[in-house]
Amino acid sequence: MARAVEVVRRFRRLRALVIGDAMLDSYLEGTAARLCTEGPVPVVRKTAEARAPGGAANTAANLRALGAEVVFLGLIGPDGAGALLREALAAHGVDDGWLVTDPAVSTLHKLRILADGQYVVRFDEGDTRGGAPAARARLLAHLERAFPACDVVVVSDYGYGTVADELISRLRARRTARPCPLVVDSKALHRFRGAAATVITPNHREARLAVEPGAEEPAALDLAAVERLGRRLLDQIDAAHAAITLAADGVLLLGRDGATRHLPAHPAGQASAVGAGDTFAAALALALAAGADVVEAARIGVDAAGLAVARQRTATVPYQDLLRRVSRRDGAGRPASPLAARREVVARLDAARRAGRTIVFTNGVFDILHAGHVEFLRRAKALGDLLVVGVNSDRSARRLKGPGRPFTSERDRLALVAALEPVDEVLLFDEETPAALIRALRPHLHVKGGDYADVPLPEADAVRAVGGRVVILPLVGSESTSGVIDRIVALSAGGNPGQNGARP
Repeated sequence: MARAVEVVRRFRRLRALVIGDAMLDSYLEGTAARLCTEGPVPVVRKTAEARAPGGAANTAANLRALGAEVVFLGLIGPDGAGALLREALAAHGVDDGWLVTDPAVSTLHKLRILADGQYVVRFDEGDTRGGAPAARARLLAHLERAFPACDVVVVSDYGYGTVADELISRLRARRTARPCPLVVDSKALHRFRGAAATVITPNHREARLAVEPGAEEPAALDLAAVERLGRRLLDQIDAAHAAITLAADGVLLLGRDGATRHLPAHPAGQASAVGAGDTFAAALALALAAGADVVEAARIGVDAAGLAVARQRTATVPYQDLLRRVSRRDGAGRPASPLAARREVVARLDAARRAGRTIVFTNGVFDILHAGHVEFLRRAKALGDLLVVGVNSDRSARRLKGPGRPFTSERDRLALVAALEPVDEVLLFDEETPAALIRALRPHLHVKGGDYADVPLPEADAVRAVGGRVVILPLVGSESTSGVIDRIVALSAGGNPGQNGARP
């Protein structure tokens, strides 16, 4: 099974189709110092105004932020909110050309007013339930055009009429002819009972209302009761899986095969739940399209949602942030023995070598990661197909750099390097030189920076022994870890950090 970091790296090769209710989320923020004389309400002095894609548009924005190409089908009106939504989508890199403007509807708009960080009121406007037949026909035509090139479909249905019954029927027909993952996030799940979804993602309340419309809300969470609810839901809807989101309690994942898995949420301080479900659905969908099994896909969705709730307002989660988080989780789940981890990487490299791929290796401490590191690794990767990075363990770094180093633990350094786009594999090594690691990995190229041009490399014999060669890359820029540390020390002492001319 692919590691989570490998799955997330594939997101950038994917094309996602989103169908659903397009909304504009607006925020007016201010401070409240007194009550209004006209009534017992606060007077809010405006300090900021922000807009973001909301509803299905937020799902589309999250898919784009996670690296996928996005086609977004939705309805908007010929109004100011629609124009602002188009601007917000463009700012998030989502093509608004697939939206259908319908004179018979008004754009969905949620305006939230906050005073000193607290919600005062939310105004909702817009209605897309009475769309004109011509606009509905255009949506269906867009679906026919977009579907053949898409790797995954996400339906984000808030019940405002964009996702009509005919569209659901047409989508099922297209997926019967060309299967691909379908993730359905809907407030009216019964409408998708015949959609053959891969995963439905209701929250606890939505699942309960779908199965027990008149039941009272439980006083406390009971996972056994939620599982029974989920089983009844899957009896009514032909989805393969149900992922019931439970806010701070994570996700309960149920399969039609009887399997059940509870995936806890990440601890969060001041959590903002606006749009977190959209983020979960987006990351889950991309992970399924990237080849993850449903448990790993849901776990990646939980990782992404945990990042979303830590952000304010309607938020998207950048690809690099998710990659960093799953890199840390992959590291935590790897074999305790460095030798076992090394054997796993060697096996993957042997397969790559048999496929004719060029393996590039480099190494370093990477104590304080900076732009020089990133540029060096980018240029190293360009020399071959796979880039493997050896990272000095804490003990090894102390022997090389002296007491007090490294500043960052080996676990964090490993995760940060693994999260960088050019890096395919990363391993810790405890020796002072990477010679033993090179003999095990057998790279075609061993890459070092220009500061080693006239310095004998202790690992050079190991490189030659495995049939590889050493490549020295010229230095670019003047950034170095030592220089960064010097500036930090100077600033903390109140001095002038000056200019750094150290080598990377």
